[in-house]
Amino acid sequence: MPPTLVTVAVGVLLGVALLGAAFDRKSMAVVVAAAALPDLDALLSLWIHGATNAALHTLFVPLAAGAVLYYDTSREESWLRSRYGWYGVRIAWVAVAVYAVAGIGLDLFNIQSAAVLYPVSNRYFAIVGKLVLSTQEGVVQTYVEFGDGWLVAATQGTTESRHMASWVNPTPGTSNPPGVDRQVHLVDSGWQLVVVAAAAAILPARALVERRGR
Repeated sequence: MPPTLVTVAVGVLLGVALLGAAFDRKSMAVVVAAAALPDLDALLSLWIHGATNAALHTLFVPLAAGAVLYYDTSREESWLRSRYGWYGVRIAWVAVAVYAVAGIGLDLFNIQSAAVLYPVSNRYFAIVGKLVLSTQEGVVQTYVEFGDGWLVAATQGTTESRHMASWVNPTPGTSNPPGVDRQVHLVDSGWQLVVVAAAAAILPARALVERRGR
């Protein structure tokens, strides 16, 4: 699965793009937290077998948050709007988007996969493939395939049969034996390093633009 640093970097890029006038240190702190939060299910795996990339990577979390947020903000007496105004509403919606796209999406669109229907289903899903423009075959894509009339998604086992190793819980099960090798992955490839560098550069650049605009 992509390292948390990369997930946060994508969240930063989304936050800078979506926050608009709500961009500041507090709003970016919320965005960073929203991007990193799904990876905390690795901690839960110390008590819940197979929780990594499942317990907090389920799509039911952002769907539920979005439903509650829509219900509240659609009322005349919105609790969030009355307490934090448009600023709070914008941050809340961006945080939900970042949670879904950066926090869950990066793992779903990756061979490492995510159990996005947990706990209804404990199966890991991965959307992987390619999109090619061929002079002989035309458009060739393998992301969306159908079998027996149904959408087919690659599966990588279940939370019972597959262990998602992390530095918190590198070994299968919940015993977490002492002395085991633990590796904290910061970046795993060149493109990830580019994303992290871009996020690190865009924050001070956006802050400078904000100061000059005032």
